[in-house]
Amino acid sequence: MSGPPPAMVVLIVIVVLVLLVLLRSVRIANEWQRAVVLRLGRFIGVRGPGLYLLAPILDRVAQVIDMRIQTTTITAEQALTHDTVAVGVDAIVFWQVENAEFAAIRITNYREAIERVAQTSLREMIGASELSRLLSDRRSADEQLRTTIAEKTVTWGVVVRSVEIRDVAIPRELQDAMSRQAQAEREKSARVTLASAEQAIAQQILEAAALYARDPYALKLRQMNLLYEMNKERGVTVLIPSDLASSLGGLLNVGEGAAR
Repeated sequence: MSGPPPAMVVLIVIVVLVLLVLLRSVRIANEWQRAVVLRLGRFIGVRGPGLYLLAPILDRVAQVIDMRIQTTTITAEQALTHDTVAVGVDAIVFWQVENAEFAAIRITNYREAIERVAQTSLREMIGASELSRLLSDRRSADEQLRTTIAEKTVTWGVVVRSVEIRDVAIPRELQDAMSRQAQAEREKSARVTLASAEQAIAQQILEAAALYARDPYALKLRQMNLLYEMNKERGVTVLIPSDLASSLGGLLNVGEGAAR
């Protein structure tokens, strides 16, 4: 029994080799991936997403870059603020590769570099800021930190989307002091408010006294109103001085005469 002809064997071998080469040349990149391709060691382009081909032997993928938004957590412990207070700050950096070529060619490890730059920038921002600003105006601190990091990473093809400071830890002794200061401020505000109210009441009393001084009948009417208010309560006995009773009686007579 004779085998296949030599020409057929050679053809089969060629077909198998071509298929192997094609299988090694065909690559697929996900929607969020970009492949940086080098030909004989030189950059020729960025491929993806989807299906792309590589020239056998000549081309290779130097790096596959994830184009999605990434997060990096940074911390600074016992960092001194501008007013020499040791604080601990935790923050999150949201960044994204915008230029896959720069991220693969211009820097060895862009992820590690971003983390170190963010860490250094955080300490620089803390050293240039007052403690009160870090505690009360975090949005401004976030924006300042984002701008500082972005200026350092833009040449790597990385854009910093945002920075969020999660927590600012201060020493326990300082927390107690700030709590006492806040309590003292609240007490001061309450005393000022009470004094203002007493001043307003005193002013109204002076105005009422001036009115009663100008018009004796107004004072007597006020006395009658007070007696009426006291008599509304049951079981209350009111002793009226004789001079007050006579004056009230005269006021009542004047009122009856005016009514007639």
